[in-house]
Amino acid sequence: MKEKIKVIISNDQKAVKIPTGVRLLVRRCCNAVLTFENFSEPAEISVTFVDDERIHELNKMHRNIDRSTDVLSFPLGEDGVYDKNIDTGACLLGDIVISVETAVRQAESYGHTLQREIGFLTVHSMLHLLGYDHVNGGIEAVHMREKEEHVLTELGLKRNESYYMDSEEE
Repeated sequence: MKEKIKVIISNDQKAVKIPTGVRLLVRRCCNAVLTFENFSEPAEISVTFVDDERIHELNKMHRNIDRSTDVLSFPLGEDGVYDKNIDTGACLLGDIVISVETAVRQAESYGHTLQREIGFLTVHSMLHLLGYDHVNGGIEAVHMREKEEHVLTELGLKRNESYYMDSEEE
């Protein structure tokens, strides 16, 4: 039996109207990653929509990077060990912060919908909350990207084109 997953979603920005269905999509993305990763315990995740100015502040404060970004992940666990909600016993996986302004620009740039972009950013961040990383590149980054694409395809949010080049395209 699938354990209870609680996704707390907040909209702390006024720059972009959040389209109908996006909150449900975010919940579906969180659930899909946990299912794919065989995470069987009850879990809580916080997702906050912000503007570029706020994510810039957070990026500078927490990562010492003085620019905005598309998404930030703040994992609460380490090596598969998570703090628990005292009242519910749920694992507190962490916080996801998405800049909706940047998501809109990236969706336009990549030629797909805002929903697909927010879905990607949510899946990407969920993998970070579960301990995956891509910062050092290499096989770890490829492995994370494969997981992202698998989950997004399962959710019907497949990319328009592949993220790698065929040898014939080079």
